[in-house]
Amino acid sequence: MRFSRPKREKSKILSSREGDTVPKNKRPAKIWVYSPRLAPGTKVPVEVKGEVNKRAQALVEEWKPSFIEKPPKGYQFNYIVDLYTKWRGKYFYFCAAYACPGPRALSPSFESYFTRMQYIGNNRFNLAYMRHTGKWWETQRFLTVAECFETIRDNSLIHNSDNLECGGTTPL
Repeated sequence: MRFSRPKREKSKILSSREGDTVPKNKRPAKIWVYSPRLAPGTKVPVEVKGEVNKRAQALVEEWKPSFIEKPPKGYQFNYIVDLYTKWRGKYFYFCAAYACPGPRALSPSFESYFTRMQYIGNNRFNLAYMRHTGKWWETQRFLTVAECFETIRDNSLIHNSDNLECGGTTPL
């Protein structure tokens, strides 16, 4: 149960004498109301996780030579040191690890998620990418595993190479 207040109505003014006004309901009383939690998520089957991991690993290995390069000597800007994937509940993320070599860096490294696959059941996924605002933007829904990886490979919006090369999105 969660604590909440009922919606306020416009206060009604009672007048016993002319010029004497008293608000009828200053503020509604606090009451407890039932507020159920969201329905529990669908668990990802082991077979689906295995297939997604296998395809993702192949894609990441394909990307690594083009996105991970040794920086020049004295380079002071963020650069990618690793590409990897991870499961978190019903979400599958493509991630990039960045090094921060500058003298004013807050931390020596950070990670950035750039693509997300959300398992929605029946071997289907929703596909989203991380916008520059730090919010996930869902682009396609109800895709099979094969369709997801085809879209990720072919759509530059999902794995924007400019985004990966310039230091990524907001670190999580």
